Amino acid sequence: MHINNKGLGAALLSAFMALATLVTPTLAFDTTNVAFVQTHSGNTSIPVGHAMFCKSRPDECRANAHVVQAVALTDALWQQLLAVNAHINSIVVPATDEQLYHVAEFWTYPNGYGDCEDYALAKRRELINAGWPVSTLLMAVVKQANGEGHAVLMVRTDRGDLVLDNQVGSVDLWNSTPYKFIKRQSQANAGQWVDMIDNREVVVATAGIN
Repeated sequence: MHINNKGLGAALLSAFMALATLVTPTLAFDTTNVAFVQTHSGNTSIPVGHAMFCKSRPDECRANAHVVQAVALTDALWQQLLAVNAHINSIVVPATDEQLYHVAEFWTYPNGYGDCEDYALAKRRELINAGWPVSTLLMAVVKQANGEGHAVLMVRTDRGDLVLDNQVGSVDLWNSTPYKFIKRQSQANAGQWVDMIDNREVVVATAGIN
């Protein structure tokens, strides 16, 4: 869970400029664009850790009364995403659930220490408190190149689905990350999940922002 901040400022500026040109204004909320992860219809199984999280915090796992499909990403909001991602990554010390709670999986807010889903939950909470619509802040489960599971926060904007990750210092489009995207929270209900369709072979060459 090492965070690489080398050349972070230049990389973030470059990423934002790429995002600004990726989706034209007329396609701003066209979620069939390659910058957005497509999903299967219907709900899928909820990750065990999130199901337990919802049992202890039911108010955070309710249907969304007002579903916002995507946030219009202004420069100010982009800077806010960068700030929240960097802040949480800097104040939380990486530790596994086995080390902290002596269980294989336990989703909660970090208290100085945490693993990937704890980072993501903290970023989600920070952005909700800052006024971001709940329906645009989605916990997501992915697989790393080595096959291990990982959790990130996916933020749905009119520039595409952005990923806030504790393993890197940048905020990137989903299809410029090295992960296989498995499932995420439903936009309609924070307590439900949907399967994602990862067409990486097609998308990476088309909409990467590296």
